[in-house]
Parts: sequence; structure tokens; C-alpha cells
Amino acid sequence: MRILSVVGTRPQLIKAAALFPILRSRHDEVFVDTGQHWDDVMAGDFFAELGLPKPDHALGIGGGTSAEQVGRMLPAIATILAGERPDAVLVYGDTNSTLSGALAAVTAGVPVAHVEAGLRSFDRRMPEETNRILTDHVSRWLFAPTPMAVANLAAEGIRDGVVLTGDVMQDLAARVSGEVRDAASALPPIAERLGLRLAPGAYVFATIHRAENRSPQAVRAWATILAAAARPDRPVILALHPGTRAALEASGATLPAEVCVVAPQGYRSTLALQLHAAAVLTDSGGVQRESAWLGVPCLVLRSSTEWVEAVEASDGAMVVVGLDLGRAVVELERLAPVESSGRLAEARAAAHALQPAGAAEAIVAALEGAA
Repeated sequence: MRILSVVGTRPQLIKAAALFPILRSRHDEVFVDTGQHWDDVMAGDFFAELGLPKPDHALGIGGGTSAEQVGRMLPAIATILAGERPDAVLVYGDTNSTLSGALAAVTAGVPVAHVEAGLRSFDRRMPEETNRILTDHVSRWLFAPTPMAVANLAAEGIRDGVVLTGDVMQDLAARVSGEVRDAASALPPIAERLGLRLAPGAYVFATIHRAENRSPQAVRAWATILAAAARPDRPVILALHPGTRAALEASGATLPAEVCVVAPQGYRSTLALQLHAAAVLTDSGGVQRESAWLGVPCLVLRSSTEWVEAVEASDGAMVVVGLDLGRAVVELERLAPVESSGRLAEARAAAHALQPAGAAEAIVAALEGAA
């Protein structure tokens, strides 16, 4: 088959890296990067780190509102489709690039394959929720990562083309996480690069990037939570999306010195920082799942999550706290008490052994079976 894959953000590059080796070994893939995460900090370095090929088409469409991005992506992808004439278009997740790739394909009469189909937060205020729903309803192949995703699709009347595959991000995390299991070798290079002291359990790792957490009120709320979580002997390492950094500056909110703001980190560094942290605070679906696979306590800084099964399977180690300061403080103390967080982090890393989900193989097999 000739498959045109559309990516544009860091999480999509991670998913593509998991699927890329088996897909390209058996099929003809055309790789399109929309540029939704358009700078080297947000995406460029990921290509080299994850072993991804140079895009066949790099659109450089970043910045602006969601409507502006989609408005520029649609005709650009349509032009590529006309020239490349693929048998299918493969899209990942729930971004503007996902929706644009799907809409351009269905308009051109090319079937759509959606990786991470069926996820629902049931919060229509999130642009990602709209992107997921629209993409699912125009897709021919719907690769669902969880049984609940399959059930969500069935509830919307979508049954044909649905395949329960498991999570492609787990495949990549299983491949890489063993490389960062040893804190003595994994943390010093990161500490030197960031100018920080890092030891197992002696810091909290945080990421914030979603649109709903960029309003002035939301920024002030999560800034207060991070300030409460940070201590001189256990700082918070905040890997901050450039857009969220701008929102923080515009809000007038301030962070104490114990909250160390750094640029978004590479894939291996992010896994290492999670695995050896006392806990993770995040609004990222990808980081949420990675923390679950790594066994790290996680506070989800959102009012809802599409990864309900990760929360339910965590035995209380993952909690959706939203921006509730009181609950966040209580749960962090319960999950990562300062006096024992170092010992717990060391024990967690020593016991870590993540198995792949086999999602990449399942996706390619489904495409081949329907070809």
C-alpha cells in the first residue's frame, strides 16, 4: 500500500516513531509534517532522537489560531494528495493536523486510518474533543487503544472498521524506558544540561500545555498548585510549552525559585525525568500514560481525561485533581511523602519492566487485511 502519514506535533512524532519501522518495512509511506509544533525546541530535535526520516513534505504551518491552522493545512495537504495519490491517509491523535489530514483525505476520496480512535473526555470545550469526534466519523479504519475507546465508538454507532490495537506509545516507551532505568547514568547528563541537581525522588516533574490551562484564571490556579508542591529540598521541574510560557508571562502570575522552568525536553529525557521523579503533575495525555506505564504517582491537572482506564488501573496512583489546590496538596502528600519519596523512586526504577503493547504490528496487519 501507499500510505500518506500526517503528523505535526511532538506526541504525533512519538506515535509515528513507534509505527514507522514496521510500516516502512512493508509498505510505501509518504511522511508529511504540517509543522504545527514548528520550532526545533518543540519538534525538530525529535526527528533525530527518534530515528524518524526527514519529512517528504514539510509544510511549516505553525502559529495562529486553530481555525487559521486548519485553514492553511487543508489546501496544502489536498495538493500533496493530488500529487502523491496514496491508498490511505494515516492520522494520529486529536490535533489540528489530525483533523486537517482527515478532512483533506475524505474530500479527495481517500480512506482515512485514525490511530487513537474512540477516545473521549466528554468535554466539548476542548478543541481536541471536537477533532477526535470529527476524525472518527470520517475514518474507514479506527485503531482504538483501549476497550473503552471501542465502547465509545459503538455508543456513537461506529462499529465497522474498529480494531482494538493497544497503544502505540506503549510500544515506544517499552523500547526506550530500559535505557533510562539507571538513575546514575540517566540523570547526570540532564542535570548538567539544565543546570540543576537531580536525584531519585528529589524533585517533582510537571508539564502544562493545553489550551484550557492558558486563561489567566487557569494559569494563576496551576501556578499556585506548583508553588505549593515545590520545596527547597524537592523542587518542581516544569517543562513548559512556549505558548503556555507566554500565557504565564501575560497572566502576571509568578512562580517561586523552587519551580524551575525549563524548555520541553526530548523523549528520552522526559521518560527519565518521569521515572525518577517523586511524582508527576501534568495536563498531557501522553505524559499521563507514560507515568502510568512507569508506575510514577501522577496528578492530572484537568477536570476530565480521555484516558479513564489509566486512572482506574492505577490503584489510586493517578488522580484527576483539576486545578483544585487543596486536593492537589492532599494527594501529593499521600502519593509522594517527602520523607520517603527518594526510597520509593529508587524501588520503582529497580522494578521497572515495561512490555510493548504490540499496537504497531496490529495496526499494520489491519491495514493489510483490508487492503
